[in-house]
Formats: sequence, C-alpha cells, structure tokens
Amino acid sequence: MLHRILNVLGWVGTALVFSAVAVRFLRPELREIWNGLAIAGLVCVLLYMMSQWRELVRAFSGRQARYGTLAVASVAIVLGILVGLNYIASRQNKRWDLSAAKQFTLSDQTRKVVQELKEPIRVLVFGREDDFRRIRDRLDGYAYVSPRVKVDYVDVDRQPAMARQYQIQSYGTIIVEYAGRSERTTLDTEQDITNTIIKATQGQQKKVYFVQGHGEKDTASSDERSGYNAIATALGRDNFTVETVVLAQRTDVPGDASVVVVAGPTVDYLPGEIEALRRYLDKGGKLLLMLDPADRDDSPPLTNLVAFAREWGFEVGDDVVLDEVGQMLGTGASAPVAASFPSHPITDRFRLLTAFPLTRSVGVVSGGSNGRFAQAIVETSPQSFAKKDMSVLRTGGEVAMDASKGDRQGPIPIAAAVSATAPNPPEAPKPAAQPGPEGEKKGASVDEPKRVETRMVVFGDSDFPSNGVLGIPGNRDLFLNSVSWLAQQENLIAIRPREPEDRRVTLTAERQRLAFYLSVLVIPGLAFLIGFATWWRRR
Repeated sequence: MLHRILNVLGWVGTALVFSAVAVRFLRPELREIWNGLAIAGLVCVLLYMMSQWRELVRAFSGRQARYGTLAVASVAIVLGILVGLNYIASRQNKRWDLSAAKQFTLSDQTRKVVQELKEPIRVLVFGREDDFRRIRDRLDGYAYVSPRVKVDYVDVDRQPAMARQYQIQSYGTIIVEYAGRSERTTLDTEQDITNTIIKATQGQQKKVYFVQGHGEKDTASSDERSGYNAIATALGRDNFTVETVVLAQRTDVPGDASVVVVAGPTVDYLPGEIEALRRYLDKGGKLLLMLDPADRDDSPPLTNLVAFAREWGFEVGDDVVLDEVGQMLGTGASAPVAASFPSHPITDRFRLLTAFPLTRSVGVVSGGSNGRFAQAIVETSPQSFAKKDMSVLRTGGEVAMDASKGDRQGPIPIAAAVSATAPNPPEAPKPAAQPGPEGEKKGASVDEPKRVETRMVVFGDSDFPSNGVLGIPGNRDLFLNSVSWLAQQENLIAIRPREPEDRRVTLTAERQRLAFYLSVLVIPGLAFLIGFATWWRRR
C-alpha cells in the first residue's frame, strides 16, 4: 500500500513541477503560486526517489550505467554552469538596446531623477491583466535603476475596492506615491511617467514668467516658425508653471517668480523696467535673457538691456555670428551650428548638436564686472566668425570674414552664465525662541545664514527654442537645462526622453505588388528551379 502511494506521489510531483513551469511563463506575476508549486513538486519527487533507493543503486551498478552516470553528470555540470550564469545575470542586470532610436533605454533625465530619490517611491498601475505586459518592461527599467522604486499592478476588474479607494476613472491610470504625496497620469510614455515622478517628489510647481510688451516671443503662439507654445509645454512637463508678465504695468517682478525669461525683445526696455529687473536680481532672482541681433536697418538698439547685461559680466556683441557649417547642413550661414560646450552645470554631459538662427556673440567682460565673473557655455565652430557689418545679410553680399572691419574668427561664444551672491538678499525669518527647562525663554541656536544666490543666463538668440527649430536634437534640452539651472533644479539637468520615432515603411501600390510577386512567386520559384535542376543532374 505504501509503495503504491509513493508511486502516485512521484507522478504528482512531476505534474506539480510542470505546472510551476507553465505558471511561471504564462503568469509571471503570480510568483508565490508558481514558487510554491515548484517546491511542493520537488519535495514529492525527492520522497519518491528516496523510496526507490534500492532500484537506483542496482541500476547504476552496471558498466553501461556508469557510462550513463558520467554522461548525466556532464549534463548536470553544464546545466549548473548555465543556472549559475543566469543567477549572476539576474543579480547584475545588463541590457543592450539595439533599436536605432534607443527607445528601450531610459533617458539621462529619468535615470538622474530616479537615482536621486531620497525616500522610497511607489508606482501603482491600474488596468487590465492583459495590458500590464506592455508597460512592465518600461517600469522594470525604473526599478532596475533604483531599489527605492516599487511597482504594483492592480487589476481593476478583480480589485474594484482598491480602484474606488484611489478614485480610478479609466484603465491605464498610473499613480505615483512619494512622502505622503501622490500624482497621477493616464499616459504610459517614459516622458509622462518621469514627469509624474518629478511632480510627486518636488511637491510644488515653480513659476517661470515670460516678459511681454516689447515684441518678445509669445508662449501661447503656435506659429510654425516663431511660436513658443511647444517649449512652454516642455516646461510644463518639467513641473514648471508658465505665465506672462508686463513689467511696465508693475513696480516689481512677481514675488513668486522662480525664473524670469526675456525672449527676444524687438525694442529696448524702459529705465523703470530695467530697475525692476535689477531689484529682482539683487534679491537673488534668476533671469534668462535672450537678445537677438538687429535684423533690419531701422531696428532700434537694445542699449539699456545690453548695459544691464554688462553689469553682471556679459559682453553682448553688436554683430552677427556666421558659420559655413550651417550652409553644409542646409540651415544657412546665418544659423551657426554649435557642438562645443565649455564645462558648466547647464552643459554637463551635453553632447547634442544645437543650431541658432541669427545669433549675436555673447562673451564675458574681461576681469569681471562688480566682482561677477560670467562663463561661456556655448561656442560655435572654429570655422565661424562674428561679423560687424550685418548689412551683408540684408543686401545679399558676399559672406566672408574681414578682420579689417572688426570681424572675429571663431570659436565665438554665443551664450554665457553667471552665478553670484545676491547683493541685497531678503531677510531670513528669525527662528522662534524655545522655552528653557525652568520656563524662561532661550534664544534659538544661531545657524549660519544660507547663501542667497543670483543666477543669470544670456543667449545671443531667442529663436533656437522656437517651434521652427525645436526639432534640432539639442535645442530643447539646452533651453530646459538653462531654466532648470536657474531655478536651482539641478536634478532636471540632463538629456530628456525622446518621442518614439515612426519607423514604418510606406509602400506605393506598385511597390506592394512588386513585394508580393518577389516573396510569393519569384523567390519560391527560384528555389524550386534550383532544386529541380539538382535532382535532374543526380537522377
């Protein structure tokens, strides 16, 4: 009776092991179930083998059995090596993304945001069981980057109570929980998931004000050439709120401004507006100034803005930068291409190509200005040059460097940045006094006051983040990195996720017919003829 039970146990163990393998590949998320089935099956098989030890010894006592044992041992050793390599690979994860657009590789920004998490973060994915596999590969990448990332998948149909608890309205909702805060998105692209993590970790949005009233670029404009709505949307993805301000209607810059952007004014600022910007910077403000060169003979000079930039160590040139490399790329000599970025936090590990339609030079004041020392962050190629006589662009004359007229050979700096202690920082709130052990009040411990920093970035062109050229690989990231550095959000300075490329092949009707005949008739027919000819010769 016991012998029969043990025989049945062997078959049950085998069935349990095969069931565990099936569940492991068909439903990998049911880890506890397939793990339990595998353990139970192995235990049953081991009990059966222990009950048959005499038969096993007798089977391995012959000569053929010894050879068989050697073969089995060799196979076991090879399997052991493979299992060991698999185990090491699972602990030391390494992926190779062979796609042309690297669409399965997390961007630098995503990796930086996730690696700098200070507390555990929980990602909840609400959807159907069949939809989880599509997003699992992407979210597994986040978990591989940082052990602080925990991902849970919730089947809305099987766990309706949890869906009601989180007020889920649609399938595919992703919720990110961090330090008591939560954010959600219904889109599952890397850009949207990372943006949701940024919102959850930062807790509040910083405001970026674009100054209006002097012909500056419009953040609401969708003009294909000069509009700024695309870059405004990109700022929103980095957790910035974009608003506009008319300085002529105010005495000061709004108090909640994290960054102020002056994007390509066509007329100069009034003295009162310059004074408002000066007070803002003196208190530790952050300013992005983009001044285009004059594109018409009657363009008014930006005297006040250029002088204001000089106060902070910037030498804004009265010229235009030309580059023959732009002609080779089809952008024209007036749109220099820049791929040289001096060391600075804005351009840290920045290796993308940028182009600047009609830019002037932005150098640094030799010896600094008022103790402030600006630093170049973008330079054009050695083949470029800064031309003083800008009329050649309007008259169609020969574009060539003429040192006798004040032209300068490249590389030419076209953007610079400065960071300095704020001259007139706002007073820090005094800490409240703490009661002593006997009831008297003791003064709070005096900590060293935190250094308030003023930051400013100046570009010689305001068109590079516009809709018309935002598709050039590095233009968007260079602008967003500048704003992030100004807002002291250094964790956002990186190469951001790219939109997946549409790599479908579109065939005309004629090419579709050609592909059909080649694949269905020509290639199989050639194979048949070659085979028939070979048979005919050998028959």
